[in-house]
Amino acid sequence: MRRIARICARAVNAPLEYPVHTSVGSVDASPLVLIDLHLDDGTVGHAYVFTYTPLALASVRKMVESLGQLLIGEALAPFELDRLLAGRLRLIGRQGVAMMASAGLDMSAWDALAKVRGVPLAELLGGRVRALPAYDSHSMDGMEIGILRARRAVEAGFGAIKVKIGYRELSEDCRIVEAIRNCIGDQVQLMVDYNQSLSVPEAARRMQALAAYAPAWVEEPTVQEDYAGHARLRGTAGLAIQMGENWCGPEEMQRALDVGACDFAMPDVMKIGGVTGWLKAATLAQVRGVPMSSHIFQEISAHLLAVTPTAHWLERMDLAAPILARPLVFRDGMACPSDEPGTGVAWNEDAVSRHAVT
Repeated sequence: MRRIARICARAVNAPLEYPVHTSVGSVDASPLVLIDLHLDDGTVGHAYVFTYTPLALASVRKMVESLGQLLIGEALAPFELDRLLAGRLRLIGRQGVAMMASAGLDMSAWDALAKVRGVPLAELLGGRVRALPAYDSHSMDGMEIGILRARRAVEAGFGAIKVKIGYRELSEDCRIVEAIRNCIGDQVQLMVDYNQSLSVPEAARRMQALAAYAPAWVEEPTVQEDYAGHARLRGTAGLAIQMGENWCGPEEMQRALDVGACDFAMPDVMKIGGVTGWLKAATLAQVRGVPMSSHIFQEISAHLLAVTPTAHWLERMDLAAPILARPLVFRDGMACPSDEPGTGVAWNEDAVSRHAVT
């Protein structure tokens, strides 16, 4: 069995075609920690984690390096590695930076294992590489850019788009959503995302007004940890609730589903615990019959959704494309992962050098 020889972590701040504006803040570039897990036979597993703010790059990189030291010499057995890290973090908790680093190491280990076996990750997990329906994920872009991006998404064949809202006034939410709905027509699904910005009563008020534009889901209308509040909002004006990108581990997902907080689930592979955490989340969704979509991390998510029984939508948001050797391909609104061994994540070293953060 191959063993882990060393682990390297690098920080980059990659450019974005469009800044990610939300009702609670903006991301102007993509802060990523790149992870290289080297095996004793020369195989290298790759993964990245997204830190949301450059302020977290140094701490996440250091945590990856520190936890990575615990794995040196260990056999390449991702479930065992997950148990090892969970045990070492038991007393301080496995949330925040610790979860991000653990998940990144988990993703790189699974990538390495798939390469050792000479198969794509989806095949290693018992599935097959296939095209998956994707929605184009937009931000709080205002009218002009919002319409431009919506039109481009329709022209590219996407069957759904998502826009972030939560403007100061409800009237502005309605004005933007109405314009985008008129742009894309009734045949393209439209989702809206409030990024946790509203109180429960205000969310109910806005959802009732938005019903006229038939959004397929309303995402995180209130603070994500208020599962009871989300449950109260379910069915308001006949609209469905989406949440999950901020669940930290499958345990939080289970608590949300236990109280009926959402109609749809959207785990983030980094926050849910990597590939190992995703597989647990997919089982929870299957047992409850909850359609499950991905949140960012589109390259690895394309493999994970392929083995998710209730797979719904893949979110297209190219946060890492500028530093990848072979970004994920989209055709006619479908994500089309390659059948190369692993997850398809590999670095464009020239781009990594240009955008490196020391």
